[in-house]
Amino acid sequence: MALEGLNANAKDMEDKMRNLVKVFLSEIGEDAQRPGLIETPRRVSKMISDLFYGYDIRRKPKITTFTNGKDGVVYDQMIFDTGTFCSFCEHHILPFYGRYWFAYIPNSKGLILGLSKVARIVDYYSARLQVQERLVTQIADELWNTLSTTEDGKKPIGMGLAMEGEHLCKTIRGAKKTGTMKTICLRGEFYNPGIKAEFLSQIK
Repeated sequence: MALEGLNANAKDMEDKMRNLVKVFLSEIGEDAQRPGLIETPRRVSKMISDLFYGYDIRRKPKITTFTNGKDGVVYDQMIFDTGTFCSFCEHHILPFYGRYWFAYIPNSKGLILGLSKVARIVDYYSARLQVQERLVTQIADELWNTLSTTEDGKKPIGMGLAMEGEHLCKTIRGAKKTGTMKTICLRGEFYNPGIKAEFLSQIK
């Protein structure tokens, strides 16, 4: 699906999706016309639009940044943000979900991220068919590039993003084993053993 796929003709897409759901219900042996399922194609179509909004470039969050020191406080230590995420495996279209840990050290003459923007970017890139390795890289790239966009080219000192997810394609099918997958993406000085160790110590 192209990134602009959900931007095309929304009504046509909704009609096609409803018909596909009806076919699916029929193929698994259900009666799409029985009372409990009559509204299911409409609900599923709306759900897909909600869950996969990451393909709609118009809904990409605007990342607010602030000049470090503009309010009189220059901050040059590590800043952490944690939260949850839910995405969908591109191999079986089953959810994988869990926690993320994000941290960066701003340049004293660079930019600071707005408080809620990490979570919004995590959600945006999660709202696509993904593999966890690509997801962690896309989010880190977006945030790193945003913080590196300054007039004098002052990049952050370093950045790290770790994600831990349980994949239902492993839990409820195939191996049918519980367990989580961890992926880590580092930028700049977060490759430094001491800084890396400080970041990883927060992931528990």
